[in-house]
Amino acid sequence: MTSSGQSEPGQRQKRQRSPKQAGGQQASGQQATGKQASGQRQAGGQQRRRVRPGDDVGVIPVLARAAREVETAVQKGPLKPANRARFQVATLLLREERARVKSDKSLTDSERAKEQKRLDGLAGILAKTAARDTSLIIMLGDDATVTAAAKALRRDLLLAAGVELSPDELVIATEPKPVDKQVEKQVVPASVRQMQMSNPFLAPDFSNMTIAPARVNRLGNWELIEPLFRSFEYGAGGGAATMDLPEATSLRTRGNLDMMRHQARFVEEVRSGHRTFLLADEPGLGKTAQALLAAEASNSYPLLVVVPNVVKTNWAREVELWTPGRTATVVHGDGKDVDAFSDVVIVNYEILDRHIGWLGRFGFKGMVVDEAHFIKNLKSERSKHVLGLSKSIRASFPKALLMALTGTPLINSIEDFRAIWQFLGWIDDKKPLARLMDKLEDTGLTPADMGFFSEARYAVVEMGIVRRKKVDVAADIPARRVADIPVELDDDLGRSIRAAEAALTARLVERFQRVRSLKPDASDADLIRVVAHAELDESKGSSTGENVFTMVRRIGQAKATLAADYTAQLARSVGKVVFFAKHIDVMDKAEEHFARVGLKSVSIRGDQSPKARQAAIDSFADDPEVSVVVASLTAAGVGLNLQAASNVVLAELSWTSAEQTQAIDRVHRIGQELPVTAWRIIAAHTIDARIAELIDSKAGLAARALDGSDEDVAAESNIQLEALSSLLRDAISAGAGASPQRRTRAAAPAVTGGA
Repeated sequence: MTSSGQSEPGQRQKRQRSPKQAGGQQASGQQATGKQASGQRQAGGQQRRRVRPGDDVGVIPVLARAAREVETAVQKGPLKPANRARFQVATLLLREERARVKSDKSLTDSERAKEQKRLDGLAGILAKTAARDTSLIIMLGDDATVTAAAKALRRDLLLAAGVELSPDELVIATEPKPVDKQVEKQVVPASVRQMQMSNPFLAPDFSNMTIAPARVNRLGNWELIEPLFRSFEYGAGGGAATMDLPEATSLRTRGNLDMMRHQARFVEEVRSGHRTFLLADEPGLGKTAQALLAAEASNSYPLLVVVPNVVKTNWAREVELWTPGRTATVVHGDGKDVDAFSDVVIVNYEILDRHIGWLGRFGFKGMVVDEAHFIKNLKSERSKHVLGLSKSIRASFPKALLMALTGTPLINSIEDFRAIWQFLGWIDDKKPLARLMDKLEDTGLTPADMGFFSEARYAVVEMGIVRRKKVDVAADIPARRVADIPVELDDDLGRSIRAAEAALTARLVERFQRVRSLKPDASDADLIRVVAHAELDESKGSSTGENVFTMVRRIGQAKATLAADYTAQLARSVGKVVFFAKHIDVMDKAEEHFARVGLKSVSIRGDQSPKARQAAIDSFADDPEVSVVVASLTAAGVGLNLQAASNVVLAELSWTSAEQTQAIDRVHRIGQELPVTAWRIIAAHTIDARIAELIDSKAGLAARALDGSDEDVAAESNIQLEALSSLLRDAISAGAGASPQRRTRAAAPAVTGGA
């Protein structure tokens, strides 16, 4: 049969009604001819013996029952695959029957009009059904796939209508599985091959497997997945969905950093032996650090981390910060730079399809999925890849650490839990798996009992759901903090920015060499300052060419969509967010992104009237549908109250620490009841990172001068000058321009600072 459900060209047989149903009438037409061309379906099907109008036999009554079944099902909720197939088949048969009636010369005009009227009524029912569930519309396209199950349903409906089918139509052949295009895209990095050769035999870990004693399966015949979902709607009883955690014995990490109390309690639970978690803390509470410290506490290496593209560089930095001595490798593109001997492998969702093969065979003992709501659609390829990796890891290492991190595990409905629970191994596509089933059995209740929902909810929560909000742990965290999110600019614009920075550095080195030849007795430090001053003066006086100012602006443009995407993730997790940028084009790109992803935003700009600006502020404060305010660093830096939010995104860096502080203070002000987190988006491996360090050093200057802090501060007060000086200083230290005797003097340590 063809993809539309018609018989193969050249093999179509005349369909005849049985004598009992057709009343002995003779066939009125001959075999319909038709074929597929350019992938389009031809309507018409086979000529059938007509039925006298008014008879309750034939195709139309069967189609009517099918249409009504689908209409009833769509009114109750999302259609299941069986009813979606029923809708598709009913629509295809309706087309065929309409073509038959139109071409059947044995029908009188009145009979034909009556049949067409009945078919129009069925078409109306199916159209209303498609209007309720618009995803059905794509099933009507010429290129829509008709599955073997749909073909079998079509055959059964025709038989029920009394249509005699040929032997070829009675047998539904399973079409050969198409070549998986994903397989063609998959790669195996050279470093992975080397690692596999060094350890060719990866034995499964059976050390933690035990044979559970047989027990009476009291709930075996109950449908439990839906009641478990419903338990989070009906069984809450006012309690938070977070498991009981032990008190921490210490807040100190191996790297001499201090955890916050809520983080330490989570890590203590991992030390006690728990291995599966839905960590749903609000952004700003350190989910990344908790995941990495959990991996160290459970020795779950090698560890696989699947993340959105915008944060994968930050994960690598956090590995070094929280678990010193552990190494991380980030998978980019085809993975040419992967170090397969690293402890932590970080890959983004977008390239999983290329690496799913070797990742599944690698032998990971733990897996972390960041922003786990990305896998909520079980039909998406990335969800299938993530669930497949989880299943293979659990099969090889039953005590593997599995963590789903997301501040928004639920976006559309309780059903969003399904994919996350499957990833964690709590359920499969039909039922709870062993550990959760045992907990449900221990309740002694069934879904028919009144107390089942609260007990079932508690059982799932104790499987490893941890949810803390800022307000719950406000005493543990600083009143305000700045968190850096480094991002990779790996597109064409990012490559051009790095090339421009290399050209700027080369120009500085060339100028340095010329000045040194004129002043051979001057120290390299003095010459660096002279060259940096000259470059800065030229940059300020020139409106053309590549300089430090145009480069910083281009970096802001390149970061705009990444910063907006991160802001959108925050807004879905915690509500309102303030997005700060310096340049209008960056603000424009951010607003376009928010509109594209369905987030409502308002804007505060320098060219607004006072009335328009106040209207934007009021909307942000009072309208629950407004998620983001896009604000200019200069126009909104002072005199505004934006404390409806407690999260700030700094998409572009200022040239002064004071401007950054003033922007954050629009949120962190009297009346703010929550700790404030400013997320600074930093373009990794560019001058952007140097500027961020210099801004932090100037913040230290203010702390030293006004607050009595003893932090070291940079001698220079001009960040622009210091940024250029640091570029030249690093180039000289690398041997690009200094003589050996001068390198010691030139290689002053780069200014560093932490937020």
